Amino acid sequence: MRGMFHSRPRRGLVALTCMVVAAAAWVLFAGEAKRTEWSAASEAALRRPTGQPQLVAYQPFPTMNGEMCQWVPASADTTSGDITLMASLRQQQLAARAATRTADDPETAVDADRAPVRVIRDTYPTYAAVAVDTNSNEVYLQDENLFGYKVFNRLDNTPPGAAFTEPKRIVGGVNTRMEFNCGLYVDPNTGDVYSVNNDTQDTLVIFAREAQGNVFPKRQLHTPHRTWGIAVDEAAQELYLTVQHPPKVVVYRKMAEGEEKPLRTLEGPSTRLEDAHGIAIDTKNQWMFISNHGNASNPRIPGGGTYQPPSISVYPLKADGDVAPLRVIAGPRTRLNWPAAMFLDQERGDLYLANDTDDSILVFRVTDSGNVAPTRVIRGPKTGIKNPTGIFLDLKNEELWVSNMGNHSATVFPLDANGDVAPLRTIRSAPAGKVALAIGNPGAAGYDSKREQILVPN
Repeated sequence: MRGMFHSRPRRGLVALTCMVVAAAAWVLFAGEAKRTEWSAASEAALRRPTGQPQLVAYQPFPTMNGEMCQWVPASADTTSGDITLMASLRQQQLAARAATRTADDPETAVDADRAPVRVIRDTYPTYAAVAVDTNSNEVYLQDENLFGYKVFNRLDNTPPGAAFTEPKRIVGGVNTRMEFNCGLYVDPNTGDVYSVNNDTQDTLVIFAREAQGNVFPKRQLHTPHRTWGIAVDEAAQELYLTVQHPPKVVVYRKMAEGEEKPLRTLEGPSTRLEDAHGIAIDTKNQWMFISNHGNASNPRIPGGGTYQPPSISVYPLKADGDVAPLRVIAGPRTRLNWPAAMFLDQERGDLYLANDTDDSILVFRVTDSGNVAPTRVIRGPKTGIKNPTGIFLDLKNEELWVSNMGNHSATVFPLDANGDVAPLRTIRSAPAGKVALAIGNPGAAGYDSKREQILVPN
C-alpha cells in the first residue's frame, strides 16, 4: 500500500480529499461542537493519510419498534427455497399474531402456565435413609421423593395383601425446608431428628422428636452444596457430613447452627475422595470410613474428570486437610457398586454397607484393605432389597434395618443375616410389587419416537 504515495500529485490529491471529508464531518456535527468527545473533529483537517482505512463518521440505524425478519438457521434445507421461505414467513405470521392477540381473541395462544396433559411422577414415598429410636421404639424413614420423613412403630409389619402401612407421624412441607433429603440421624438421648438436604436447600435441619406436619425446624445449619451422609460422635459432640462434589468431609460442633464454620475439613487430592457418600466412625479405633462412588473431578481441567472404581477409604478420625487414607477397600472382589450409607458394629468389628446398584448389603471387617471379598452378603429375591441406600444397626434389639429406594419399603433382618434370606418384617408404603420410578433430580428429558419412550437422565 505504501507504493501509492510515491507520486507527489496523487499524494496531494488524497490529502485534499481527506480535508474535504473532514470539513464536511465537522459541519454535520457542528451543533455538538461543545462536547469534548468530538474535539477530535477539529483535528481531522490535520490528519495525514496512513494507508489504512480510517473511521470518519458513523450514523446509527433507527430504533426498530415493529417486526423484524427471523434468522434462517444454517442447517435449513436450501434445496427447496420455496418451502423454506414459506415456512419462514409462516413463523413470522404466527409470531405477529401472538404479539397482538388479546384475551378475548378466539385464536389466543394457550397460556404457558397451563396444566399439563399428563404427569409422570412417583406418588409413593421412596426411602433414602432409616434410623431407629430405641427409646421410643420408633423407626424413622427419610422420604426423598415427597420431601419429608415418616415415623412408624418399630414392630410394624405390612401384611402381604395390604396396600401400605399408615405412619404414626409425618413431617414434611414448605416450612420444614426438606428437599432431596438423604441423610438421617436420630439423637439417642434427646430424640432430635437430623435431616440432610442434598441438592437444593444446602441446609441441615433439626426437628424435635414430637414434631409433626409442616413445621419449622428447631435449628438449621448452612451446609456445603451436595452434602449427603451424616454421622455423629456423641462423646466428642461432633457432627460429620460428607459432600459429594467437590468431595470432602466437614466436621462441625454437634450443636452448630446458622452460618457456623466447620471445625475441620478433610479435602484435597491426597485424600482420594471420589464422590463421597456414606460415612461411619469408629471411636474405639479412632477411624473414619467413607464410601466413594468413584466419580473423580480434575481441578486442572474445567469440567474434566475420570471414573475410578468405587471404594471405601479409611482415615484417622481427626483427619484435617489433605490427608491420605490409611487404607482403601476397592476392586472387583468387593462387589462395591454405588456404595451408599454405612453403619459400624464396633464391638464385633463389622462394617455394614448399603450397596445401591447391586441390590445388596455387604459386611466387611473394619481392618479390611484392598481387593477383598465381604465376609457376608445379603442379596436375592427373598430379601426384598431393591436399591438400598440407607442402613441402621439396632444393636439393642440386634436387628439390621435397610431402606429401599427401589420399592418404597424398609426391611429388617437379624443382625447376623447372610445370603438370600427373607426379612423379619417389612414396612411398605406402596402396594406389593410396586417398583419405584426412580426419577430423582432429572436434568433433562428426551423422547424416542421409534420406541415411543420418554428418556429421563437423573
